Amino acid sequence: MTPSRLRSWLMLGGLSLLVTGCGGPLLEVTVVDERTALENQVLGSYAELQREVMLLTSVRAIDPQGRVERRGTPRTPEYRAVLRALQRQAFNRDDLDHFRKVGVIGENNQGGVTLLAVEKLPPEARTLAQRLVEEENQDRAAIWERLILAEEGLGEADLPRVRGIFAALNRDRARSGAWVQMQDGAWRMKEGVENAEGP
Repeated sequence: MTPSRLRSWLMLGGLSLLVTGCGGPLLEVTVVDERTALENQVLGSYAELQREVMLLTSVRAIDPQGRVERRGTPRTPEYRAVLRALQRQAFNRDDLDHFRKVGVIGENNQGGVTLLAVEKLPPEARTLAQRLVEEENQDRAAIWERLILAEEGLGEADLPRVRGIFAALNRDRARSGAWVQMQDGAWRMKEGVENAEGP
């Protein structure tokens, strides 16, 4: 082997050693998979939808007779359904949080809420908890439908994936002590409270 050829091989070996860093790569390549891209797309659209609704509900004017007039009323029935859903979610939030805190309502692995251990409640509170679960699940379904319709490249076949994204988001956002359903179907109390039994 000629000295120039040996020098080339040594330089190539040294460069290889420098790049790999003696056993580990110095350059880390992050690959954004399809699921992460879909999550970013859906959650970005959800945040934008919330901003639009907030702006829409805050823009008012006074008509010539002195009555409050809403400006920018949504044009489509789907948009109005989402507006109502977001407003009802805001209205019901405190009651839902109370029932979550006492362990009667949990975040399920399909992106919705589930009624748990209803026997802990007096009869009149059971009726309220059941109504809140139904309304919250209806509101979430209206939002998912709007997101799928509004996003290019998404269709009804993507609904299970969208629900999964919101299920993961709701598990992450759940407060300590709240019941959440894991992907495998098991119910757990958030943040591993010791000696907690399933509902």
